[in-house]
Amino acid sequence: MTKKLKAMSLLFFGIALLTLPLLAQEGAAAEPGKARADLFKLSLIVGAGIITLSVAAGAFCQAKAISSACEGISRNPGGAPHIRFLLVFGLVLIETLVIYALLITIIILMVQWGNYA
Repeated sequence: MTKKLKAMSLLFFGIALLTLPLLAQEGAAAEPGKARADLFKLSLIVGAGIITLSVAAGAFCQAKAISSACEGISRNPGGAPHIRFLLVFGLVLIETLVIYALLITIIILMVQWGNYA
């Protein structure tokens, strides 16, 4: 098993372990707010999944970009200003993507389910 596969399986196990309390609660079938509560539970799981995947992908991409930039600067010190500019520009774009995912997650979590029907 590779290190990445071990880390990903541990991550998915942790997410599944953290979502168990949300799924364990049961209520009466005829309860009026049950469908709304189920939708809210689902939105919590989806929101957590969105932000977890985007942060993990963003962190991996940032680490790869920094590593490649350092390697490029060490091979060609004369091109350091250009490489540094492109590195910062790329990091800004990656971080913007993660912030957009955070905003989408906040929107998913803050919607008042059932008030619009």
